[in-house]
Amino acid sequence: MSKLSAKEKFIDVSDYGRPLARLFTNRLKETDTTPIQVTLLFGLSGIVAIYCILNGYHIAAGLFLILKSVLDAADGELARLIETPSYTGRYLDSIFDFVLNLMFLLSIWYVTDHSIWVTLAAFVSLQLQGTLYNYYYVILRHHSAGGDKTSKIFETDTPKAYPGEDQKTVSILFKVYTLFYSVFDRIIYKFDREAASIKSFPRWFMTLVSIYGLGFQLLIISFLLAMGLIDLIIPFFIGYSIFIFIFIGIRKLFLNGDG
Repeated sequence: MSKLSAKEKFIDVSDYGRPLARLFTNRLKETDTTPIQVTLLFGLSGIVAIYCILNGYHIAAGLFLILKSVLDAADGELARLIETPSYTGRYLDSIFDFVLNLMFLLSIWYVTDHSIWVTLAAFVSLQLQGTLYNYYYVILRHHSAGGDKTSKIFETDTPKAYPGEDQKTVSILFKVYTLFYSVFDRIIYKFDREAASIKSFPRWFMTLVSIYGLGFQLLIISFLLAMGLIDLIIPFFIGYSIFIFIFIGIRKLFLNGDG
């Protein structure tokens, strides 16, 4: 099942794991496996990747990062397939991503000569890049006929739990989620607050911005690990942030109407 209507679908270079995720979820739909269990599995894949980085198994680390991307797509895919939307899964997914992204970069810092401050700057850069992509993508989904609206453009109020969810769990996860992400959301919104009122973005623009999707970011890390260029990963993501201003500039100059 798609997050967008056919009219708004675009080539998402960060979503390369979706075909494998669909094959995986089609196998799971007749079992008792839950989307939350798949989320836990992608968290485990990320932890194995960190272990591999710390122990010099760089190609294996890259493979587990790609597996993590596939499983990251699979949990939401399974939730839509069996029609069990979940704020618990939505927030847990994002919390895992935040923690794992930090741990990926800290593990790279530990085995290289970069300073901790440069590493943290790379983490902030990584998060701002992903936030810009998610900001535009969620706006597009909310204006798409039949689009997935589990994610909100502005995460300000604790949502009411879906049937089958525990409200206390949703409330706790929401607080953790906002603690982790709210500062990045505010920064991106300050840079481009007018985007929230746009009803659609052209497919070409969303394809360009999708280079900031987490799946593509992890693919870049995997490639650099496989090429023996682990020392370049941290400075790369700092420099990669230049596209934040390019994409926002394109949006402001050329995409001010309905797309």
